[in-house]
Amino acid sequence: MRKRVNFNLRSSNDIKVDKEQKRTTESGTEIKVCYYPEDIAGLPREVPGAFPYTRGVQSDMYRGRLWTMRQYAGFSTAEESNKRYHYLLSQGVMGLSVAFDLPTQIGYDSDHILAEGEVGKVGVAIDSLEDMEVLFRGIALQQVSTSMTINSTAMILLAFYVALAKRQGADLSMITGTIQNDLLKEYAARGTYIYPPKPSMRIITDIFEWCSRELPKWNTISISGYHIREAGSTAVQEIAFTLSNGKAYVKAALEKGLDIDVFGKRLSFFFNAHNNLFEEVAKFRAARRMWAHIMKDLGAKDPKAMMLRFHSQTGGSTLTAQQPMNNIARVTIQGLAAVLGGTQSLHTNGYDEALSLPTEAAAKIALRTQQVIGFESGATDTVDPLAGSFYVEALTLETERLATELIDRIDAMGGAVVAVEQGFMQEEIARSAYVFQREVESGERIIVGMNKFQSDERSDTPVMHIDDSIRVEQMQKLAALRARRDAAKVKICLDRIFTAAKGSENLMPFVIDAVEHLCTLGEISDELRKVFGEYA
Repeated sequence: MRKRVNFNLRSSNDIKVDKEQKRTTESGTEIKVCYYPEDIAGLPREVPGAFPYTRGVQSDMYRGRLWTMRQYAGFSTAEESNKRYHYLLSQGVMGLSVAFDLPTQIGYDSDHILAEGEVGKVGVAIDSLEDMEVLFRGIALQQVSTSMTINSTAMILLAFYVALAKRQGADLSMITGTIQNDLLKEYAARGTYIYPPKPSMRIITDIFEWCSRELPKWNTISISGYHIREAGSTAVQEIAFTLSNGKAYVKAALEKGLDIDVFGKRLSFFFNAHNNLFEEVAKFRAARRMWAHIMKDLGAKDPKAMMLRFHSQTGGSTLTAQQPMNNIARVTIQGLAAVLGGTQSLHTNGYDEALSLPTEAAAKIALRTQQVIGFESGATDTVDPLAGSFYVEALTLETERLATELIDRIDAMGGAVVAVEQGFMQEEIARSAYVFQREVESGERIIVGMNKFQSDERSDTPVMHIDDSIRVEQMQKLAALRARRDAAKVKICLDRIFTAAKGSENLMPFVIDAVEHLCTLGEISDELRKVFGEYA
């Protein structure tokens, strides 16, 4: 007969902690040695799939359907990226995620002098509709969900995509996917902006308006905390700044007269997943709850317009060039955190991405990591499996409290646009990045293989190289395109964009017409530069 054990649920105040044992999350929240029921006293009973969605946006979550498994890919030419997409689809990827090179991101054609040395390097070079057609050759756009990480030129890339879908004979009402289209975080953290904030907000809301009519299943923005975190923010800052930016976009759309219950359902978010598993899970849970209340306060009545749906990606800045195979373990922990936190879509990084763009072999391991989590770990068997953990619930509450305080400070300044213009977000991120780096260099924060447990062996990890000859190839394509297109129609299309930008008409139809007449990305961007100027 087993001996009965009497459990003594002691108060956390009964436990004495030596100062040397003090631990904090990456956001600086002090972690107790142990958590008890009183640490989450008064916590309401919440149901998955119901307001405020802390426990997930679906009642059955992954029991009904797994998250969309994406692999972020794009490099070199459209031809080379197309080969990678077909490979990924053959390996079980459920949605494509496109990376564009730097000239494409900031509105320069490959033959522009400022594009030299950058064409095809950090993503694929897309100058025209013909490049987009090659990029998706053999892929039916109506049959695949595509995410495009593009911001300043999001309207133009979306126009390329729509024009290609029309060429394929697709039903635009059935096209699904996402454009990032989040300019505020570019000013705060990433830097691939072109125009000043106010005209950028106009472009964003024009996309909202056009898609609500013509592309109803398309996610018109992916409000991104990912790059804020990559720039050095804490988890708390990541969701506070991201949700503040989200409020600014919603208010801009409301001022344009759009229906929050229509466009609100097409808003999505993009978050980072770092190594502290429990803090990351708490972050995702808190963000959902906070956004539900924000949207309700702004006037949303449709439950779907209050849901925070998000894509997540494992932390690029957490990967090390030293002992790169260790990155497989990091990516696994981060991917698991995203799944336990209720992500709708996930990209897992290749182990070699601190060295180069991911090789095909590294991309395959990254995808298999997701598949192992989905089909072998048991993490998908029940909804919100960490709910009820005294630690996770207390951390969710504290994350929400701290993030709400930051949002209130931003609101007091006049909102996210003003906070960016005044440099508030930039300074806060820089301060957190400095603290983190100081802790790494002092050894207070351990990075395995980098500042502790080092080894002398040289890495023989194969890396991907992108040849500079790609620019020459793209320049030749552009020259041939310009020689055979109708120059008179091109001029008419560009003039119409200029006139529309000076007025208040929705720009999207004019941009679609221009790309269908083979105007290039750089030419369209330049017309908008003439009207809006460039942000410095």
